[in-house]
Amino acid sequence: MTHTSTFEEEVRHHTIKQNAAVRLVEIVSDLWFNQEVELVLLRNQLIDRRVSSILQLHQHTSALADHSLTIFETVRIAEIIRELHLPPSRIDIGTLAIEARESVMDEQSLSFFVKRRMAPVVRHATSEAKDVVLYGFGRIGRLLARELANKAGSGKGLCLRAIVTRDRVDKKTLEKRAGLLRKDSIHGDFEGTIDVDVEKQALIINGATVYVLSTQTPEGLDYTRYGIRGALIIDNTGAYRNEQELARHLQSKGVGQVLLTAPGKDIPNVVFGVNEGQVAPAATQLCSAASCTTNAICPVLAVIEREYGIVKGHIETVHAYTNDQNLVDNMHKKNRRGRAAALNMVITETGAGEAVAKILPSLAGRLTSNAIRVPVPNGSLAILQLAIQKPTEMSNLLSTLKSAALTGHLVEQIKYENNVELVSSDIVGTTAASVVDISATIVSSDGKNIILYVWYDNEYGYTHQVLRLANYLSGIKRFTYY
Repeated sequence: MTHTSTFEEEVRHHTIKQNAAVRLVEIVSDLWFNQEVELVLLRNQLIDRRVSSILQLHQHTSALADHSLTIFETVRIAEIIRELHLPPSRIDIGTLAIEARESVMDEQSLSFFVKRRMAPVVRHATSEAKDVVLYGFGRIGRLLARELANKAGSGKGLCLRAIVTRDRVDKKTLEKRAGLLRKDSIHGDFEGTIDVDVEKQALIINGATVYVLSTQTPEGLDYTRYGIRGALIIDNTGAYRNEQELARHLQSKGVGQVLLTAPGKDIPNVVFGVNEGQVAPAATQLCSAASCTTNAICPVLAVIEREYGIVKGHIETVHAYTNDQNLVDNMHKKNRRGRAAALNMVITETGAGEAVAKILPSLAGRLTSNAIRVPVPNGSLAILQLAIQKPTEMSNLLSTLKSAALTGHLVEQIKYENNVELVSSDIVGTTAASVVDISATIVSSDGKNIILYVWYDNEYGYTHQVLRLANYLSGIKRFTYY
């Protein structure tokens, strides 16, 4: 009888938590779609999350909080924020909950605390919308389209207006593009609506018209014919990488800026969160978001360089195979990449060491690098072997990394993961650029050498870094509270 009562009480308590999560989902949706206020939980997205996913995210907050945040803590903070009628912003209710825990608060003092923290949001100026054109519609292009559509809100930020491909645009190709956008073998179904408008030669994504255009050259279109002006072109093709080639986009009417989703030559290479301050948004017409690997390792290297100083190091990337490789053995211009990607581990070169120097000049000449392509379609790992100037202990190193993931300007880039069962598939869908595997970290006995294992979703995590940089270049300034 006692066991039965205990079981019933446990089920009842879980039902109460589920109801609270339903309430949080309702508030998150209402704030986003009506006020363009985005709530996140320790940098994890909450928009369009299921109730079970919401509860799982709370359970996993123990890595950064002394003990897991409860749904009751966060839903009450969300309720208070809802009452404030804030302008467009991005607010971390997990951070607020952790801060509120520092002192026991009754209902009135909690309300006052949240209102005081949100006071700067009210004074924050809003930005104008920016037209975006995706030039190329491969892996990164389609993920960008998904995220731009899901984060369109009321149309006050980045607005996806067109997609450019080399294919002829007809009913068949439109339907194929729509199909690839709807279904993804790695990232699952697109949680939105997609229709094909053959007459307009467009995809209707979440109710918004996105024109599908065809051209063989970057300067071959007049975007103003489609009502597009001052657009940010996000070039996902990788075909044009230097200043002269990318500048051809600027010859098309309606183009204001170009962002390359690959390492660039003779143009600024930027890892958002690390060195975006080196470019002035209004004055920058051409910019590169560097590579997925560079975005993964630079935030962590920046923290280690600042806190301990890096004497020298080696970067070994264990990277998912890419479309550049062959599905079966065949000719390839690069060594080893001609062998079947899904059957072999393939040693290949990487420019990661040199790329870091463009982002963090103080590390120029100090790092070597190599890469191994492995038979997984997504989810990669960078192993950082570093000799440091200031010796440290494991506890101090972990404290430094945890602090970087919780506070400061790299909280969106670095995720602190203390899961001894972590594997590559767990990384898929992570918005952070770098996921530091704490349980795999090594510190030498003399404290002068450290080895860090940094996971990254080389598609989804990189896509979010591209979008962060795109917002910065476009002057989209939503207030953020982390």
